[in-house]
Amino acid sequence: MTQIIVDELTKTFRVAERREGPLGFLRRRSRDVHALQRVSFSLREGELLGLIGPNGAGKSTTIKILCGILEPTSGRCEVGGVVPWRERIRHVARIGAVFGQRTQLWWDLPVADSFALLRDIYRVAPSDYRRNLDELVALLDLDRLLTTPVRQLSLGQRMRCEIAASMLHAPRVVFLDEPTIGLDAVAKLAVRDFVQTLNRDRGVTVILTTHDMHDVEALAERVIVIGQGRLLTDGPFASLRAGVLAERRLHIDFAGEDPDAEADRRHHRGARRR
Repeated sequence: MTQIIVDELTKTFRVAERREGPLGFLRRRSRDVHALQRVSFSLREGELLGLIGPNGAGKSTTIKILCGILEPTSGRCEVGGVVPWRERIRHVARIGAVFGQRTQLWWDLPVADSFALLRDIYRVAPSDYRRNLDELVALLDLDRLLTTPVRQLSLGQRMRCEIAASMLHAPRVVFLDEPTIGLDAVAKLAVRDFVQTLNRDRGVTVILTTHDMHDVEALAERVIVIGQGRLLTDGPFASLRAGVLAERRLHIDFAGEDPDAEADRRHHRGARRR
């Protein structure tokens, strides 16, 4: 069953620019930035998609449109039969989202209080909330963190709590935007293990954006590469590895003059004289 449809999605931002000179602020001009250009793909229920590309490629813009935060300039987008930006209340009740550089937890409150507030916001039944919370605490090892204020958590601890917060209402689609950014190796492994459990055991559809190719290799069977707002490739991770990642280049910087390079130059100078 197709759960996410993206068809010819385009997003253009108008950005103001200040002209040079002492009166530049009086003569502002603007330019168009094409964050997405006719991007199309679809996702079946239960898939785990890796969405990768350089900074500014359009990954986060895609996620924000799918979450209903942004409205595209043109194109069609549906998540579970719902247009995200038109039916936001209905839509957000069925999705979870984690943005690695943003928080949905309250900074000065204990983690458990933040979870309780989110329970009320999403109107989760008490029995469902308790069952979901107990399972998430066990899977993400949060038992000792529930009474700790968010501001006292390490980055790895906070990210585990952020992921749990996004799952308290048992969404069927989860968007993870750089969920392991800045984490140490142990915290990354914990997040990866949970995402695998979420996808493989519960059948939750996951879209993961990351710069960490180890995350992609460990989790995603299918990968979409975006560059300059365009979809560059869409296929299995194995095909991407065979076509792109198989090549390795070694760059060597010498502290001094490379003796072999100097010998080559002498050889060429002698050949020209002859």
